Amino acid sequence: MLDQGTSVVVADRDKTTAEYTASLLNFLEIETYIAHDEESLTVLVAEQPQIVAIFVAADTCYEMLWSAVRAMSDVGLNCACFLMQREAVTADLPTTLRARLQGTISGAIGYKAVLGLIEEAKEYSRAASKRPGDSTARMLRALVGSSADIKHIRELVAQVADSDATVLITGESGTGKEVVARTLHNVSGRGKGPFVPINCGAIPLELLESELFGHEKGAFTGAIGSRQGRFEMAEGGTLFLDEIGDMPMSMQVKLLRVLQERSFERVGGNKTIKTNVRIVAATHRNLEQMVKEGSFRVDLFYRLNVFPIEISPLRDRVEDIPLLVKSCIRKLESESRVPPKLSDNVLACLAKYYWPGNVREVFNLVERLAILFSGRTVNWGDLPDKFRPNHDWLAEQAEESPKQSLNASSLPVWSVSLPCDGIDLKPHLADIECDLMAQALEQSEWVVARAAKLLNLRRTTLVEKMRKFELSRPEELSTF
Repeated sequence: MLDQGTSVVVADRDKTTAEYTASLLNFLEIETYIAHDEESLTVLVAEQPQIVAIFVAADTCYEMLWSAVRAMSDVGLNCACFLMQREAVTADLPTTLRARLQGTISGAIGYKAVLGLIEEAKEYSRAASKRPGDSTARMLRALVGSSADIKHIRELVAQVADSDATVLITGESGTGKEVVARTLHNVSGRGKGPFVPINCGAIPLELLESELFGHEKGAFTGAIGSRQGRFEMAEGGTLFLDEIGDMPMSMQVKLLRVLQERSFERVGGNKTIKTNVRIVAATHRNLEQMVKEGSFRVDLFYRLNVFPIEISPLRDRVEDIPLLVKSCIRKLESESRVPPKLSDNVLACLAKYYWPGNVREVFNLVERLAILFSGRTVNWGDLPDKFRPNHDWLAEQAEESPKQSLNASSLPVWSVSLPCDGIDLKPHLADIECDLMAQALEQSEWVVARAAKLLNLRRTTLVEKMRKFELSRPEELSTF
C-alpha cells in the first residue's frame, strides 16, 4: 500500500473504464482521482502535489497523454506515468512521450498488475524525492530492479556521481557493468561531456597504445596522419575501460603513469598532453587474485579501486527478473514491435533458471520469444528446454556453471527420514550448512575465496556466515 497522503490520477475519456480502474485502486486503499478531459486533468495535477502515478488511457494522437506531460512540466511534478493501451492505436507514439512513460499496459488491467505498477511508482517517487531532476529518472530506468543489491548500486552511483573519483565495477559477464558506467556518467557533472568506451581485451597489444593515446603521422607503418586517442576523445567526460583485467602488463605500466600524472604523449610524439577525464573501469575477473598471481600490477589495482561497485549475478536477485522482462518488452514496444505475453508459469520458470549469461541472456530470450510469439502468450511448453526445470537441466547447470567446481555426479545426496514426532527444521538445516562450509574450507586449505567458489557464494557472504557459525581456522593451520 502507498503511504498516507499519496494519490493516483486516472485519465480516461471513457467513464466506464475509468471508474473500473479507479475501483481497483480504491480497493487497494489508494486515493484515486478521475479526469475525463484535458482541463480536469490539468487541474488535478496542479492541485494534488502528492500524486505518485498517472494512468492515462490511449486515445487518438495521444491527446490526454500530451496534456498529462504538459501539466506535469508546468508544475514541476516528477511522477510515474503509465499508458493504458486497450487496443491498437494507429498513431505512433512520439519519442518525447515515450521517454516520459514509466510503462505501457496492454489489454485489461487486474489487481496483480496494479500492485506491480504501484510498486514501481513508489520506487520512482522515492528516488525522485531524494535526488530530484531528470538524472534520477534516467538512473531508475537504466538500473532496472527492485532487489536490495540494485537499490544499493543506485545509492553508490548517487554518492560517487558528483566526484571525480575513479570507479571500478566488477561482476560476471552480462550483469550490466557498462550500463552502470553509462548511468554514472549521465547523472554526474560530466553528463554533458562524451562517454568513450574501449574494450581493453578486444584490441591487439600493438594497437592498444595508439587507441588509448593516439599517434602522430609516421609513428608506425600505416600511420598516414595524426589521430586522437580515446583519452583525447573523452576530454571533459568519462573514459570507460572495459575488461581492464585483460590489459597486457606492458600497457598497465603506461596507463598507471597517465592516471598518476594526468598527462600523456601520443605514439611517435613528444608533446605532453594534459587530460581531464573521469576513469571508470570494469572487469569480470578477480583482480585481487590476479595481483597475487603477478598478472596485474598492484599499484594500478589500487589506483583503479578507489570506489568499487560490485554487481551481483542475476541468480542472486531473482526478484529483478520480472522487471527486467518488462523492461525488455518496453524496449520492443518503443521500436514499434509487438512483444510476447509471458504467462505466470513462464515467469516462475525463469526465476528458477541459473542465468549464466545474466541480464544479457534475459534480453536475448525475450528477443527470441518476440520473434517466435509476436503478440501471443508464451506458456511453459513454449520455452527452450534449458529454461524448464528437470533433472537433466539441473545437472547441465551444475556442470556449466563458471562458479561451480563440483560436477552433478559428485554432488552429495541426503536421504532423510522424518521422525514420527517431527523435527526442528531450522537448526537441522543450520547444522547441514555449517558442516558443508567446514568441508569447503578444509578442502580449500582455509582460503576463503576458494571455499566461497565451492559453495557458489560471494566471499563477503561466506565471511558473514563464518562469523555467524563461529567457524575459525584451526590453530595448527593458523600458525603454519
